[in-house]
Amino acid sequence: MIHALLVDDDAELRTLVSDYLQRYGLRVTALGNGAALKHALTSSDEAFDVLLLDLMLPDANGLDLCRWLRASSTLPVIMLTAQGDPASRIVGLELGADDYLPKPFEPRELVARIHAVLRRAAPGRAAAPVVESAARVRFKGWVLDRLSRELCSPEQVVVALSSAEFRLLAAFVDHPRRVLSRERLLDLSRAAGAEITDRAIDLAVSRLRQKLGDSPREPVLIRTVRGEGYAFDADVEALA
Repeated sequence: MIHALLVDDDAELRTLVSDYLQRYGLRVTALGNGAALKHALTSSDEAFDVLLLDLMLPDANGLDLCRWLRASSTLPVIMLTAQGDPASRIVGLELGADDYLPKPFEPRELVARIHAVLRRAAPGRAAAPVVESAARVRFKGWVLDRLSRELCSPEQVVVALSSAEFRLLAAFVDHPRRVLSRERLLDLSRAAGAEITDRAIDLAVSRLRQKLGDSPREPVLIRTVRGEGYAFDADVEALA
């Protein structure tokens, strides 16, 4: 399993990127400043395969940290920064960064760049396959097939899902028994370029509950957590 060290002072971005990379089979250690980075690399027994480093940190400059790292390590580095101008990019690469990704970025592009950097760093190493969660999963008798986008009931009846309902259910089965805020569900289920609201999430949850035969008053699968969001109350099993 690829172990990525993510260093960024934006807590929300750390959470989003960590969750996304974990869905693609990567292990992630997320830190918020340069001091924590130095401690992790010099005092920890952990071994990292790639460093995802923000250029601007509260206690350090990413370029200085890259220079410090290169004095003693060949750990691949991908710089993440809002400063996407060519001059900053060139300086970062000259100081030893292996790649440079300006914010905002598409998380799947980051996954692809991680694998590309690792292939260049170790040509003989077989990178882990870029796959999302299991193609077929089962929960409380239901089976969701991601490839065909079909949902099959415990009675073996195929239930039609809209694209929005499929993305929402996929978000839930990827995070079982965890409370997900409406904002988090928006991030996990939003289609590229689409603008949706908290109210749209509530409506999508309502429609999905109907498809699952789940009563909002006595929910079995999707539970409302007042003031926080929703939780998917089911164990999810990956199928071959």
